[in-house]
Amino acid sequence: QARLVESGGGFVQAGDSLRLSCTASGLSFDLKAMGWFRQAPGKERERVSTISRDSRRTFYRESVKGRFTVSRDNAQNTVYLQMNSLKPDDTATYYCAAATAWNPEYLPPDSDYQVWGQGTQVTVSS
Repeated sequence: QARLVESGGGFVQAGDSLRLSCTASGLSFDLKAMGWFRQAPGKERERVSTISRDSRRTFYRESVKGRFTVSRDNAQNTVYLQMNSLKPDDTATYYCAAATAWNPEYLPPDSDYQVWGQGTQVTVSS
């Protein structure tokens, strides 16, 4: 059974950094594009960052560009999200998700992400 487990969330001050990790099991990690999404209370879920199978292509939402970095280690079945210069607006539950990508450089649409983790809370205090 496919499973994604996130870790690394926490309570930090504005300007601090966190590194989220997501480890996969029960799926062919190297055949999946991976994504980080977040949802704040009362708001819709939004895509934060995605990374292709071969790490050659990445996506960042505008508000995190220059502050967040996504990476993956296919040998460890793990995807990371390094978050620097955190802001209170980054407060949310962060989820990782997996989407089958037959092309190594393909970044799937949100609707293709079918396997989801349970989420990890990130709270940034001002």
